[in-house]
Amino acid sequence: MRIRVIGTGVMGRGIAQWAATAGHTVELADARREAVGEAVDFIGRLLDRAVVKGRMTEPEAGAVRARLVPLDAVSAPGDDVDLVIEAVREDLDTKAELFTALEAVLPPTTIFATNTSSLPVTRIAATLGDPSRLAGLHFFNPVPLMKIVEVVPGAATRPDIPGTLSELVRASGHRTVTVADTPGFLVNHAGRGLVTEAFALLEDSVAEPVVIDRIARDVLGLRMGPFELIDLTGLDVTAAVIDSIWAGFRHSDRLRPSFLSPNRVAAGLFGRKSGRGFYDHRPGAETTPEEPVVAAECPLWIAGSGPDADALRAALPEASDELTSDAVVLVPTWGTTVSAAIAADGLPASRTFGVDPLSLTSRRRVLAATPASDPDAVRAAVGALGAESVSVVRDTAGSVAQRLLASIVSVAASIAERSLATPEDIDLAVTAALGYPAGPLAWGDRVGAVRLLELQSRLHESTGDPRYRPTRWLRERAELGLPLTAPAYPLEKETP
Repeated sequence: MRIRVIGTGVMGRGIAQWAATAGHTVELADARREAVGEAVDFIGRLLDRAVVKGRMTEPEAGAVRARLVPLDAVSAPGDDVDLVIEAVREDLDTKAELFTALEAVLPPTTIFATNTSSLPVTRIAATLGDPSRLAGLHFFNPVPLMKIVEVVPGAATRPDIPGTLSELVRASGHRTVTVADTPGFLVNHAGRGLVTEAFALLEDSVAEPVVIDRIARDVLGLRMGPFELIDLTGLDVTAAVIDSIWAGFRHSDRLRPSFLSPNRVAAGLFGRKSGRGFYDHRPGAETTPEEPVVAAECPLWIAGSGPDADALRAALPEASDELTSDAVVLVPTWGTTVSAAIAADGLPASRTFGVDPLSLTSRRRVLAATPASDPDAVRAAVGALGAESVSVVRDTAGSVAQRLLASIVSVAASIAERSLATPEDIDLAVTAALGYPAGPLAWGDRVGAVRLLELQSRLHESTGDPRYRPTRWLRERAELGLPLTAPAYPLEKETP
């Protein structure tokens, strides 16, 4: 296949390298002619490095170089061009002007694809004389390593084009998911579950960013905590994506941005690229403070009944069967608060703490303290938990890990509920692009639909915040005894 890649920045170079390595002839074009030569040289250096590391032979690298064809103009004629992939700057007018010029010089059989990550594919296509020839083909950076691509048909895209693009991508070594032309498409939309809830925890002063990140990594198994991730990608970029997706979905409560972002963006606290964000990335700065080691012995009593209390007793077999006047009291909480348990059961307020059941099987246990907590009792409780690490957070419905997980699953369930992507594609795309330990729906199935419904219902009831309202997708599957990954009932498409 002959593919023309227009735009030779980071994404364009990556797409060109990927396509040429897969055996396609790749034309490279850019509004700056000198940028094309720079891109060819850049790709050449990467190929040389691959040869040195033994990932390909010199003849193979030479063949890839030979398939790179520099062009003098982006709108050069080309009767044999099968596909154009546009990777220019994220501006609707710029993209529309480019495709209009291409429409005049390329045959009607040439498929147009935009690598936009934030603009509606349908709006770009609508500027063409034939909008049916254009679709979205959204790659992720770095393209050769991020082996997942979103195929995004616009409202007018020809029915055969998504399948053709998917087949091309899969034959070239990447996997594809087909997603609806909606704000954020699939991956950026699904990724809002983690970061928006992390901001909500920060708004509620539940814990500092470093503590939230530690819990996300150690309890949930994420590679990076949400604030580490924001510092890596840049708060300016993250905040813009959050705002655009929230606006695009007509101010959905589930996707609500934080009031904390605008001032931090205005202050230039972007993260690594500006030197300071939620962490200090300047040379010599201490990025992650050490955790204090607490060793204490005290009487311990576990309140409550049911599976969570039983699991806590199994994790702490030294706990007493009787409540003494000097005992630390631990209460497992699931979508509820410690303060509610203290009030309901008449527990000693200064010595009663919550424990997140999700943390019992991890190297880090999470202890929730209330405004009535005695500092000495807090230290005693930390020591009594006997874990490798203990994080102390302020009391909140659901604690940190539960709220993060509930939001991740909830946003994914809302995507499935609207038929924006299939459950299989949601889990595939999120694990491939975001590196979660499991797809969000499969992750929810590990917890169980019934138990997740209980968690989200309690969060909604405790806070009154509509962002925690359980999705219909979750409620139906809990009521029917189905997994969250079970697809929706297929509707027959009627022909008018």
